[in-house]
Amino acid sequence: MLTNLSIQNYALINQLSIDFTNGLSIITGETGAGKSILLGALGLVMGNRADLSSLKDAASKCIVEAQFAIESYKLEDFFKEQDLDYEATTIIRREILPSGKSRAFINDTPVTLSALNALKDKLLNIHSQHQTMQLSDVGFQFSVIDALAKNSAKIASYKRGLKKYNSLQKELKILLDNQEQATQQYEYNLHLFNELEEAKLKEGEQEELEETLEKLNNVEDIKLNLSEALQATISEEVGIQTLLNGVVNNLHKISSFSKEYEELYTRLQSVKIEVDDVVNELEDANESVDFDPIALESANDRLQLIYNLQKKHQVDSVSALLAVYEDLSTKVGAVENASEIITNKQKEIDDVASKLDEVAQMISKARKKVIPSLKKELEFLLAELGMPNARFSIELESSKTYASNGKDELLFLFSANKGGNFGELKKVASGGELSRIMLSIKKVLSEHTQLPTIIFDEIDTGVSGEVSNKIAHIMEQMSNYMQVITITHLPQIASKGKSHFKVFKEEVKGVTTSNLKQLTTEERIVEIAEMLSGKNVSESALIHAKELLN
Repeated sequence: MLTNLSIQNYALINQLSIDFTNGLSIITGETGAGKSILLGALGLVMGNRADLSSLKDAASKCIVEAQFAIESYKLEDFFKEQDLDYEATTIIRREILPSGKSRAFINDTPVTLSALNALKDKLLNIHSQHQTMQLSDVGFQFSVIDALAKNSAKIASYKRGLKKYNSLQKELKILLDNQEQATQQYEYNLHLFNELEEAKLKEGEQEELEETLEKLNNVEDIKLNLSEALQATISEEVGIQTLLNGVVNNLHKISSFSKEYEELYTRLQSVKIEVDDVVNELEDANESVDFDPIALESANDRLQLIYNLQKKHQVDSVSALLAVYEDLSTKVGAVENASEIITNKQKEIDDVASKLDEVAQMISKARKKVIPSLKKELEFLLAELGMPNARFSIELESSKTYASNGKDELLFLFSANKGGNFGELKKVASGGELSRIMLSIKKVLSEHTQLPTIIFDEIDTGVSGEVSNKIAHIMEQMSNYMQVITITHLPQIASKGKSHFKVFKEEVKGVTTSNLKQLTTEERIVEIAEMLSGKNVSESALIHAKELLN
């Protein structure tokens, strides 16, 4: 509930801080005294658009701060989702700077206006006559029925299922679109895939073929140079191997004479081993080199195939061709396996839909169960409020469409006059009638769900006499379940309040200022007497005021 409202430099208010209690609080005051300013300040702190014209002193900033006791509202998850510190006593602050910039804070954490508006719906409901048009909104009508049917948990479960259902439907659509596109390209992709599969490409194959081709095309030069190199190595007279053998023998004979000779011998021995290995490899290479026209043709053909495939697919390596092959394999496989994949996806959708239908049926059943009692209670309350012939026709029909709150269609019709035709609320009910219908609905809701603080802004306009007593009684009953604040001009309603505040204007140093104060018992008697008889309070008005308060 709202426990404190502090206003600084807003409209006609210099500085104001007022504490509110639970139950029914009354705000009265003369027309133009500033009751609408209070509502404007509350709207501002809860996220309404800021305006520089709101500043009383254009050189100073405007600050509006509201304090709420929220322990019973179960908002821990909301604060966690918004990344805010949860406090049982939550303070919301809004500042408008002279520059026109606006800042908002929840428990001293800066927040966006969207976060503020989201929290507003959970803490405060400012209700005026023009807001009664909400009655014609089907979503609101469903929310009333669902509150009585205690459908919140079932609807939350339904929404989770609906989110999954919609997600699966999107996945199915993508599969079907992909299948359609893939089918159109299937024959061509299959041809390309088969062509690459027949090629049986291997990583590094191109480099090996190019090297082999280079050897085969230069076989004569290779043979000549290998032969000459081999001859220079193994010639019996001047060959490197022959000469090296002689040097090794010479050093071997003197190696035992000193460490120096032994070391030289050891090093030359290593060189000899390496040269012997080279000679063996030269001999092998020389013997293996031979002109092979068949191998040449085969290498040429294979390499040309690779070049042709690279040109066709606009790539420059076998690795890239293998990547193309994998991609084509996926595309071809997607078409060939699409039917099975789509069938499985459809089965998954059907399973979710079946569970959704079960929950929707439970929601619908609970709605149908409470509609007769809702209809009866609303008609009873409206009869109490001076509308004895008011009748409702509330019909629930099953739908094949998955809506956000179930699979029902709702027809919420009203007739104000005996024998009159039923019609949509906005078409057949007057403004005063809509106000009384909304009050009745709020009364019913207050007994079945945890409602936020509700502020009635002169919802009693246009009524008097016994009806005003009934409105006062209903508000008093509502205040047993929630905090109710009402701005009123009727003494019958003002007398029912647990606490009573008066908005008034005063002139300070030639400047008009609005203020608010909580009235004592004696001040309440005078205020209600003035509401009964005007500024010139009569003795009978004072007596009547005391009777109303008692």
